[in-house]
Amino acid sequence: MFTGFSSETVDFLWGIRFNNERGWFEAHKEDYQRHVLAPMRELGEALYDHMEQAYPKLWLNLHVSRIYRDARRLYGRGPYKDHLWLSLRHENEAWASRPVFYFEIMPEGYSYGMGFYSATAQTMERFRRQAAADPKPLERLARRLSRQDVFHLEGEEYARKKPSPSKVLEPWISRKYITLCRDLPYDDLCFSPALADTVKEGFDFLVPYYEYFAALCREEEGFTNL
Repeated sequence: MFTGFSSETVDFLWGIRFNNERGWFEAHKEDYQRHVLAPMRELGEALYDHMEQAYPKLWLNLHVSRIYRDARRLYGRGPYKDHLWLSLRHENEAWASRPVFYFEIMPEGYSYGMGFYSATAQTMERFRRQAAADPKPLERLARRLSRQDVFHLEGEEYARKKPSPSKVLEPWISRKYITLCRDLPYDDLCFSPALADTVKEGFDFLVPYYEYFAALCREEEGFTNL
């Protein structure tokens, strides 16, 4: 059962950022497993159970990231990540270019939301074509987002703006990928069991956005499920 993260969680994440080598990690491995990995898995299980019961037709699976970096992609960095995340996503080999729900902790704070880890140019081009051909569904979603102050739209923008079918869609159309996220510094909520319910409520709000982008990916690949 998820009871919240702790100050020890934060201490470990800062520690691995500034001591990113095997000796330090091995000396603090128990702290990692107890204060970082275990609560992350407990939170993930709570979120998965909620989404599975509320939205079984989304066919989501829970994944918790590993702290070990891919040895092929170190690029001068240490062997460990200083952040950990979980994702609820469809089991697809191309998951990185498909929408996912996520929660992430890092030394500075935590974040959760829904979006693409690495959308392909083809996916985003299909998104723009769909928005141009039938802008009203996305306009409704855009206005819905603007009426709340929890999640905000993020994603790297093209240097040259893409043509938008309407004013309300301009912030959406010129992005290389799209994420709807909430970024927070560590607070009492993060150290409380109530965090699970707050993230559940956030995911509930984001489901229509997930369904919109998942449908685009289904059409792109000709799948009946995503």
